Amino acid sequence: MNVVQSVDSVALLPAYLAAGTAVLVLITDLIVARPRATIAVAALGALGTAVGSALVGAGAERRTFCVGADCSWIFGGRAAVVGVVVALLTLGVLGLSIPALRAGRSPVGEYAFLLACSMTGGVVLGAAGDLITLIVALETLTLPLYVLVGLRRGSLASAEAALTFFVVSVVATTLTLLGAALLYAVTGGLHLDRLGALLAEQPELRDLPLTTAAVAVLLVGLAFKVAAVPFHAWAPATYDGAPLPVAAYLSTASKLGGLIALLAVVQRALPAEQTGPVLALLAVLTMTVGNLVALRQRRTVRLLAWSSVAQAGYILAPLGALALAAGRTDDARSAAYAAAVAYTVFFVVLELAAFAGVTALRPAGADGGTLDDLRGVARRHPWRAAAFGLALVGLAGLPPGLAGLFAKVTVVRALLDGGAAWLALVVALNAVIGLAYYLRVTAALWAPTPLAVPDGGGAAAVPVVGVVAVVLAVATVAAVVLGVAPQLVLDLAGR
Repeated sequence: MNVVQSVDSVALLPAYLAAGTAVLVLITDLIVARPRATIAVAALGALGTAVGSALVGAGAERRTFCVGADCSWIFGGRAAVVGVVVALLTLGVLGLSIPALRAGRSPVGEYAFLLACSMTGGVVLGAAGDLITLIVALETLTLPLYVLVGLRRGSLASAEAALTFFVVSVVATTLTLLGAALLYAVTGGLHLDRLGALLAEQPELRDLPLTTAAVAVLLVGLAFKVAAVPFHAWAPATYDGAPLPVAAYLSTASKLGGLIALLAVVQRALPAEQTGPVLALLAVLTMTVGNLVALRQRRTVRLLAWSSVAQAGYILAPLGALALAAGRTDDARSAAYAAAVAYTVFFVVLELAAFAGVTALRPAGADGGTLDDLRGVARRHPWRAAAFGLALVGLAGLPPGLAGLFAKVTVVRALLDGGAAWLALVVALNAVIGLAYYLRVTAALWAPTPLAVPDGGGAAAVPVVGVVAVVLAVATVAAVVLGVAPQLVLDLAGR
């Protein structure tokens, strides 16, 4: 019997491009030793990865590393969306990092290399077809971030944030691996589609206490990764202690990766009867706690961190419809999965724009500061403040931030189609709560300026940073375009 598998290199092209970027960045830094060259290689590699993902995803679904009908690599429309979004987020975060890198606050080569490694994990994650590939990809996405959070020289807050993130992530990874091992003990399978088929065809397996324990442990491990309540406490401290661009990456690419991993196991492997009630409870707790605590925040990054927790609740909400029989029909399930992916795409674009806005309105290399530091900043930097305000309004789900508006409409519609009107009501109520802090920050941008501003800490000290302004402009334009054509994102998410 021939045990040599044929490998579809075209299907693997996005992973080759992402991993090749990391290798080239390392070689360029070692041989050329010029920061501009290193950054240019990383930027071109990220752009190439995005283009490669789009081109491969434009065709028919491609599979490789298969054993019979079970494949470990499945690159289709959704994997292409994940690859493109992760690569562009990496490019954007690299742009936001340039002022701090120029100031020598972090080593350029190591910084760009770690970002490229994390991008590789995100690209692979979208195409993972089995639990081993999924978990390895998720850790490849996450591991470089431990170092990036603590890479800022001479910052105690950065080191503390890195340690917190590392300890929590180790626990989350342990639980995820334990859940995967228990599922393998029950079913003897690791491929996601195979697991789903076995649990669907053999009801007696679903009734085993070991299966229930496996599903619960696996969901808890992935819930840590997305900062879902009550597994969220690490996120605000980590975001606030990390450099602003790294916090932006944590809030966008890292969260995207965790949610895609969670969606993969829920959609293809785990029984909806068991996951639906858990996800509904997580969604309610996450959006409610995130919004209520965000109301009390005075530091900008902590407010965005708690806002990110709440947004994770909105993303999980459509999956909560699986708790009801009406939400487990084929059409309702497809709508729920598409809504979760589409909301995630809308969210990460708006979140990147929000962090780009904070970075553009703060001195180079500074942290996010407090809300008082942003008070009246629109009088000095009207265009940057307007872009930041548009991102906040979009996250709140109000026009003219159409991307955020359509994102919330998509979630509510999916819940109503799945018979979960009560959960749609919770989403609507939490959206109203979120208005309070999003609009408060937006209004503060145009409020009267305080009489005294500490040296180096106020808006007046903000230099003109060309690259950061470009990232802010591009993210804002992307949010506007997505808001005008939301159905395109929904169609891609549903593939």
